[in-house]
Amino acid sequence: MAILLPIQFFNLAPSVGKSYYENLAGGIDAAVTVNNGSAFPVDLVIYRVNAPVVTYTIPALNSLTLSVKALLVAALLSTAAGAVFGTIEIATSDF
Repeated sequence: MAILLPIQFFNLAPSVGKSYYENLAGGIDAAVTVNNGSAFPVDLVIYRVNAPVVTYTIPALNSLTLSVKALLVAALLSTAAGAVFGTIEIATSDF
């Protein structure tokens, strides 16, 4: 059964990061969608169980959807010279 979590809006100042999902009880399979509506790129940082940390850069005015096994943490990081904004949505599954 899938659980669709509410859409979260983000507005991050330059060089600011924030966690938008945490499951520290062992991880869970999930889909993560990030919509970047700003003029600057934003980094999606994914932490998984027994896997290296992976960072995806989402360019300005683009989106990315990932299917992630054993997700522990999904965070966003603004590394550009300006603020970034948009939405992040996470759907988890317990299959």
